[in-house]
Amino acid sequence: MQVIRFGIDLAKNVFQVHGVDASERVVVRRQLRRAQVVKFFAAQPPALIGMEACGSAHHWSRTLSALGHEVKLMPPPYVKPYVKRNENDARDAQACCEAVSRPDMRFVPIKTVEQQHARALHRSRDLLVRQRTQLANAIRGHLYEMGLASPKGAAGIENLLLLIERRMKPSLRHC
Repeated sequence: MQVIRFGIDLAKNVFQVHGVDASERVVVRRQLRRAQVVKFFAAQPPALIGMEACGSAHHWSRTLSALGHEVKLMPPPYVKPYVKRNENDARDAQACCEAVSRPDMRFVPIKTVEQQHARALHRSRDLLVRQRTQLANAIRGHLYEMGLASPKGAAGIENLLLLIERRMKPSLRHC
């Protein structure tokens, strides 16, 4: 009755686990609270664990790999065909368990903490750049309605600021 393969449906608080033995019989089908996951898998002999590459999947992959398990992440669209009937957490875990055993399945490399930090920095910078561009375009659009126009880019905003300063009335400059 030793589990050779698990599928896990990750969630914020309650995870669904599905496990099969060497003869493909279901031997584990249960929910685990977040705090129970490490304890449960630490008590299991090394097994293959499949899960969708989604939020927190890289963290759990590193954690479960450190316990001696072989963890594989799969793109969610590749797992979807293995979901039977209506989708729910238990069926998603079962689908992960089934999909990870397929020889033609494509897997997502597990990211290190450093890789995740670098990606977070790049995404944050990208967001700031997009927001700065949106703000500059909004300012340029509002001022265009007032008859002030300038070229795009940082130089255009500088030009607009100079135009605004020149047009301001002396009484408003001290506000």
